[in-house]
Formats: sequence, C-alpha cells, structure tokens
Amino acid sequence: MMGKGIVYLVGAGPGDAKLITLRGLEYLKKSDVVVYDRLASPRLLAHMKPGAEKVYVGKLPDRHTMKQEEINQLLVDLALQGKVVTRLKGGDPTIFGRVGEEAGLLKENGISFEIVPGITSAIAVPAYAGIPVTHRDFASSLSIITGHESPDKLDRSIYWDKVTNATGTLIFLMGVAKIGYIANQLMKHGKLGTTPVALVRWGTRVEQQTVVGTLATIEQMVREANFQPPAVIVVGDVVLQREQLQWYESKPLFGTRVLVTRARAQASELADLVDELGGEPCEYPVIDIREPQEASAVATLRAALSEAEQYGWLMFTSVNGVEYFYRWLRRFGIDIRRFHKARIAAVGPRTAEALENRGLTVELLPAKFQAEGLLEQLADELQAGERVLLPRGDLAREVLPRELAAKGLLPTEIDVYETVLADTQDDQVLEWINEQQIHMITFTSSSTVTNLLEKLRRSGISDPVQAILDIPAISIGPLTSATMKEAGLRVAAEAEQATIPSLIDAMIKYRSAERT
Repeated sequence: MMGKGIVYLVGAGPGDAKLITLRGLEYLKKSDVVVYDRLASPRLLAHMKPGAEKVYVGKLPDRHTMKQEEINQLLVDLALQGKVVTRLKGGDPTIFGRVGEEAGLLKENGISFEIVPGITSAIAVPAYAGIPVTHRDFASSLSIITGHESPDKLDRSIYWDKVTNATGTLIFLMGVAKIGYIANQLMKHGKLGTTPVALVRWGTRVEQQTVVGTLATIEQMVREANFQPPAVIVVGDVVLQREQLQWYESKPLFGTRVLVTRARAQASELADLVDELGGEPCEYPVIDIREPQEASAVATLRAALSEAEQYGWLMFTSVNGVEYFYRWLRRFGIDIRRFHKARIAAVGPRTAEALENRGLTVELLPAKFQAEGLLEQLADELQAGERVLLPRGDLAREVLPRELAAKGLLPTEIDVYETVLADTQDDQVLEWINEQQIHMITFTSSSTVTNLLEKLRRSGISDPVQAILDIPAISIGPLTSATMKEAGLRVAAEAEQATIPSLIDAMIKYRSAERT
C-alpha cells in the first residue's frame, strides 16, 4: 500500500528568486510536485528536480485559476498518492496566504506538513524601494492590513479609527484598486492629507515600479500612471526616506531581463554579474558542452596525448579546452609532466587563469583575445618543425592550425569537447519572448547565436530572427557579431574584449545610453 506523502507550505519570498530561504529551496529541490501561484518567481522552478511536476494555481485580478478549496483538496490528493509536495506561495504563507486553511485540511486527513516562513512583501518590497518600514525618528510600530476586499468588507475587517491613530507605518497589501477609498478613509479618521504614501508594484523584481505622493494626491497619481496590481502600499513618514535610501532602482541594469544563452555550466558568472547589477538573468542554455562520443574520436585523442614528449607547444583557446584536456589526461592516466618540453600559450585571460590555477605558467598572452592575436604575439617565437598540440572544441576556427602549418610548424588538432544543441525547454522564456518581456540578449560565441535560433525554431517559432529582432543583442566580440549579422540579427553593442566583464561593460554602456 502506498504511504502518505508530505506537504511543505513554503514562502517563496516577495519575487526576487534569491530571497527564498535555504530550507524552502531545499524542499523545492526534492519535491515530486510543486504547486505555485503567480507571486512566486518563475526562476525558482528551475531548481525542481528532473521529472518533477509543476501545477499552476495562481489567481489573476480578473479570474481565479483554481478556487482555494480546490487547492486545499489538491494538496491532500497529491499527498495521498505518496508524493512529496511543495506548495510555493508568494511572500510569507502566514500573512494573508491562507496557509491555515491548507494546513487545516492536511491535518484533518492525517497528512504530515511543515510551514516554512518566507520573507513577506510587506517589509521586503518597501526595502527594495528604499523605504525602511520602521525608523527611530519616524515609526516604532508597523501594521499590516489587507486591502484586497471590497469597500464594505474593508469596513467590516478594518477598524479605521484605530488603524488611523496607530503611531507607526501602515502597510496595505493588494490594495491598488481601492487606493482612493483607503486614502479617503484614513483622512476621514484623522490622517493629514499631506501624509506621505508610496505604492511599489512588483517589488524586488525586474518590473518594479514606484509611485510616491500623499494621501490627498495618490489616487490621481495612480490613475495617471495607469498603475496596476500587485503592489504594496506604504503610508507614513518612513516614505520620505526613499529620497536618500533608494538603491535597487539606481543599479545600472535595473529593469533589464537578460537572456543568457551560454551552456548551463558556464552561465553562472554572467548571470551572477547581471543579478548584482540589478538585472534579472534568464538562463536559457542553447548549447551543451560534452566529451566526444565516437570511438574513433576517443582513439584519436589517446594517440595524440600519448605523444606528450614530442610537443614543443601547447596552445589553448578556451577555458573549456583546458578543462576537457585535463579530463582526458585523467581518463587515460597521462601525467601532465610528460609535456615537459612544451611551452604554453593561451588566448584570453580566463584561459590563462584556468591554466595557472592548475600550476602551469602561461608564457604568452596576446593583446587581442583571438587566434590572430596569438599568432601576432608568437611571430618571433615559433620555429619551423616544432610540433604544436591544439586541444580545442569541434567548432573551433581553422585559422590557428592553418597559419601554424604555413609557418612550417606541425599542428595537431584534437577535439577534447564538442558543442551540441541543448535539448532543455523553458515555456516561461518563450512566453517572455512572445510578450516582449526580454529586454536584452547576450551572445558569447557564434554557436550561441545559431543554436538559439534553432532552439526557438524547434519550439514552434517559425521566424525566430523576427521574434527577437527588436531585442537589443550584445556580442562578446567581432566573430560572434559577424555570425549575428549573417543570421539577420542586429548588434546593439560589442564587448571591447572577449571576456565576460567586458561584455557586462558593453551592456551597462548600452543601457545607460538608452536611458539618456
């Protein structure tokens, strides 16, 4: 007989995927099913284990996807099937999250559950707008109030005279549509019309917007800005702190959702930098890096590496080349010291760093981070008849081996890794592309260009070039830019050097120019 499962009622935080707790993330990763709503960041779903099921039960202002009673029963039914379930709820599940109803039915059915607190939007969203909800000089208490109900329900659930005369900050959740009524009730019961008010929409997310006014002016300001839910309303003098404490909206990539097309294993550096600078990285790997699969390719690698003592040069053109070169040495049991006659050259500082981290000294690092630059730098060092080993990928350009051979050297190319089209799919990314919610695309190689277009095509987008043509695309260098242009894409900006930090600089400069 199948045993009962367990349900984790997890607070996902206010929107920024990194604001989930460690415990919440742990449970998310091990769940068989994740039941989520629209206030939980879609990026969190990327942490689900392979094969896990996701069920959307979110509510929209004009319709309810699933009634609360149905959600409660769904959790019970899934647990009775023996599944580990995470109910992912925006913010904190105990603050207007109806967790008591969900947990109550689970208890009635004898199903184990845990409530995992989350960071509530009531404090996090104002913080991201530069508004601390308490301040020694302005507010020593805090009231959190629901603002989602109709005026008559608000009047039954809120004691306006007591709320108005509270000494601290007032936080209304989900009250955008009732902002005029809320403001009028507060003024009617004694709040001055000059009391500062802020509305923060989609706080902590790339779409964050903030409107600041007073009780007397805020309804008109919200109407003129066409300000839509969801939003947090902050009432009180702490709102004045925003002028000097605003930090998130001042970041250089704030408001920018960036499509990161690198292989998943390589995407973290770029994604982390985008995140630190206020953007939202959207990882959509279009390439996978793997060892060659064919037996003949493996035999060729073994033969070339077995002649380690014969090489006068080892030339690396990528970090991947270094990583996979060492993988093959370990696999074949070949000691790196057998290459004692070889001098080492690298294209790019990251490739050199990868070698130095393994205790190897790079003799030459070209000013231009591509094969042509390496050849220029090596011009006086190369001697005809020297053997050169080139551990590279299967898509590497032929410039380096061709020019080395022309100079009388004996290059040996080995494909230590191969680049293939990533087979993962992400419906959220396709939705963002269709809704023009991707604000920038990064291309870090020619293969990311061709593979993104192919992956979009296989996802059902008949004209992928047209689908992304208006999204600013940032290239890591001239070779990638050339591939983009050949495909019919526009190059919004190009990195000065073929490095991730330089790519980030190009993104910042483009965004800054766009805003001025």
